[in-house]
Amino acid sequence: MNECLYIAWRYICFHKTKTAILVAAITLIIYLPAGVDALVDESAGQLRRRAHSTPLIIGAKGSETQLVLNSLYFESEPPATTTFAEADRVQRSGLATAVPLLVRYRAEKHPIVGTTIEYFDFRKLRIRQGRLFGMLGECVLGYDVAKALRLEPGDSLLSDPEQLFDIAGVYPLKMRVVGVLEPIDSPDDSAVFVDLKTAWIIAGLGHGHQDLQEKELLKKEGNRQTANASVATYTEITPENMHTFHFHGEPGTFPITAVIAIPHGEQDPEKSLTLLLGRYQSEKEQVQAVVPSTVMDGLLATILRVRTFVLAGALLLGIATILLVVLVFMLSLRLRREEVATLTKIGGSRSRIIGILACEVFLVIVSSGAIATALTLATAQFGESLIRWFLL
Repeated sequence: MNECLYIAWRYICFHKTKTAILVAAITLIIYLPAGVDALVDESAGQLRRRAHSTPLIIGAKGSETQLVLNSLYFESEPPATTTFAEADRVQRSGLATAVPLLVRYRAEKHPIVGTTIEYFDFRKLRIRQGRLFGMLGECVLGYDVAKALRLEPGDSLLSDPEQLFDIAGVYPLKMRVVGVLEPIDSPDDSAVFVDLKTAWIIAGLGHGHQDLQEKELLKKEGNRQTANASVATYTEITPENMHTFHFHGEPGTFPITAVIAIPHGEQDPEKSLTLLLGRYQSEKEQVQAVVPSTVMDGLLATILRVRTFVLAGALLLGIATILLVVLVFMLSLRLRREEVATLTKIGGSRSRIIGILACEVFLVIVSSGAIATALTLATAQFGESLIRWFLL
């Protein structure tokens, strides 16, 4: 048997190209279903962990899926906004702590998350460098944002304008980076965090008054001043001009995209959650309360059904590839008639020749299986990093 394996190994090493093609084809047959399955399981696990760690989300009526995806992962289209009064309503209920979110704007294509300090405690986010924001215009970066943009505390970051031409004159906000978060392998690593009031300034709901110097004036007619092109086309909040920033209107009417409700009651948080949910069941309600785990489980059920069809397609493709591989081996045997005849003339028995050919097939399949297994294990081990790499 050892002699058969040795001869088969020498044959495989001599015909490198043919062997490499066969090994690659069989490897893909084995890896594709297993790799897709491992990647889908890892994706589902990530989505479930984030959803199950968030008790309740309250937002404007509309698509529950859009509300959950925007609030948890910051990547979907912004849902319809509700008002900050809903956060006050949750807080006044005494049943939960309200964590408001405004996830609508971006900075260098990364989502800007307007929220409060309670969010960092809720998500167990820790500072790697610097500190948390403490005044208007400051921001804290997720680890991936800081790494991608090469920013650290003391640098600045401009928010992206919503439109190329803003008739209302709402300029991008130049934010000061005051902190960078520890990486925790979650969507928070890819976000820019600001105070809710800073997000409202980005939205144009608050502004300051710039004190133009004479050299910056193009013309002055009474109380009306026209600045020249040298004036910065962005808003910046500094300790010197902070006192000039103010908001027009009642904060309770200002927009937010969602409220994360963290139920009180260490002994029975489920009771607080159920009572709070009951307050949003009326048809007259303008907002909805959704349990993210329920919404995500429904979404994943659809994804897993799609996975079944993908795996079925991969199985059919695998059968077709196996048939082609068998055909290749059969054609190879016909081309090797002289080689088989030579082995017979030098004393090779029929069983020994069959053994050599079987060992060739065995070595190809074992090599393919080993590579496919290694790829599957790597996918399971680094699937989370792969998913994040594809998403970013």
